[in-house]
Amino acid sequence: MNPAQKFLIASVKTYQKILSPDHSFWAKNRVPFCKYFPTCSEYMIEAVEKKGAIIGFGKGIWRICRCNPWSKGGFDPVEPISKKPSK
Repeated sequence: MNPAQKFLIASVKTYQKILSPDHSFWAKNRVPFCKYFPTCSEYMIEAVEKKGAIIGFGKGIWRICRCNPWSKGGFDPVEPISKKPSK
Protein backbone atom coordinates (compact mmCIF):
# COMPACT_ATOMS: atom_id res chain seq x y z
CA MET A 1 0.00 0.00 0.00
CA ASN A 2 1.45 3.34 -1.01
CA PRO A 3 1.55 6.52 1.15
CA ALA A 4 -1.42 8.12 -0.66
CA GLN A 5 -3.59 5.07 0.08
CA LYS A 6 -2.49 5.05 3.73
CA PHE A 7 -3.29 8.77 4.05
CA LEU A 8 -6.77 8.41 2.51
CA ILE A 9 -7.64 5.38 4.64
CA ALA A 10 -6.40 7.09 7.82
CA SER A 11 -8.48 10.17 6.93
CA VAL A 12 -11.64 8.12 6.44
CA LYS A 13 -11.06 6.18 9.68
CA THR A 14 -10.62 9.48 11.54
CA TYR A 15 -13.90 10.69 10.03
CA GLN A 16 -15.57 7.42 11.12
CA LYS A 17 -14.41 7.84 14.72
CA ILE A 18 -15.29 11.52 15.07
CA LEU A 19 -18.13 12.54 12.74
CA SER A 20 -19.75 9.55 11.06
CA PRO A 21 -23.47 9.10 11.79
CA ASP A 22 -22.93 5.32 11.44
CA HIS A 23 -19.56 4.65 13.11
CA SER A 24 -18.72 7.38 15.61
CA PHE A 25 -19.39 7.78 19.30
CA TRP A 26 -22.61 9.60 18.36
CA ALA A 27 -23.89 6.54 16.49
CA LYS A 28 -24.10 4.25 19.50
CA ASN A 29 -27.61 3.01 20.25
CA ARG A 30 -28.95 4.38 16.97
CA VAL A 31 -30.55 2.73 13.99
CA PRO A 32 -28.12 2.58 11.05
CA PHE A 33 -28.22 5.81 9.07
CA CYS A 34 -26.69 4.82 5.72
CA LYS A 35 -28.94 3.53 2.93
CA TYR A 36 -26.17 1.43 1.44
CA PHE A 37 -24.22 -1.59 2.57
CA PRO A 38 -21.31 -1.23 3.00
CA THR A 39 -21.59 2.32 4.30
CA CYS A 40 -20.07 5.07 2.16
CA SER A 41 -16.99 5.36 4.39
CA GLU A 42 -16.45 1.57 4.38
CA TYR A 43 -16.90 1.62 0.60
CA MET A 44 -14.26 4.36 0.28
CA ILE A 45 -11.74 2.36 2.33
CA GLU A 46 -12.38 -0.82 0.33
CA ALA A 47 -12.19 1.04 -3.01
CA VAL A 48 -8.87 2.70 -2.10
CA GLU A 49 -7.44 -0.65 -0.95
CA LYS A 50 -8.56 -2.53 -4.08
CA LYS A 51 -8.30 0.13 -6.82
CA GLY A 52 -5.55 2.45 -5.58
CA ALA A 53 -5.64 6.02 -4.31
CA ILE A 54 -6.87 7.86 -7.41
CA ILE A 55 -9.44 5.45 -8.83
CA GLY A 56 -10.55 4.32 -5.37
CA PHE A 57 -11.03 7.90 -4.20
CA GLY A 58 -12.99 8.66 -7.36
CA LYS A 59 -15.24 5.63 -6.84
CA GLY A 60 -15.78 6.66 -3.21
CA ILE A 61 -16.74 10.22 -4.16
CA TRP A 62 -19.11 8.89 -6.84
CA ARG A 63 -20.73 6.64 -4.22
CA ILE A 64 -21.22 9.63 -1.88
CA CYS A 65 -22.83 11.56 -4.75
CA ARG A 66 -25.23 8.65 -5.35
CA CYS A 67 -26.25 8.58 -1.68
CA ASN A 68 -29.27 10.88 -1.70
CA PRO A 69 -32.95 10.80 -0.70
CA TRP A 70 -33.97 9.52 -4.16
CA SER A 71 -31.61 6.53 -4.29
CA LYS A 72 -32.83 3.04 -3.50
CA GLY A 73 -29.74 2.13 -1.50
CA GLY A 74 -29.10 -1.54 -0.76
CA PHE A 75 -26.09 -3.77 -1.31
CA ASP A 76 -23.47 -1.99 -3.42
CA PRO A 77 -20.03 -3.64 -3.42
CA VAL A 78 -16.90 -2.02 -4.85
CA GLU A 79 -16.51 -4.87 -7.32
CA PRO A 80 -19.76 -6.36 -8.63
CA ILE A 81 -20.26 -10.04 -8.02
CA SER A 82 -19.69 -12.00 -11.23
CA LYS A 83 -22.78 -13.81 -12.51
CA LYS A 84 -20.86 -16.04 -14.91
CA PRO A 85 -19.25 -19.17 -13.50
CA SER A 86 -15.48 -19.28 -13.89
CA LYS A 87 -14.07 -21.94 -16.23
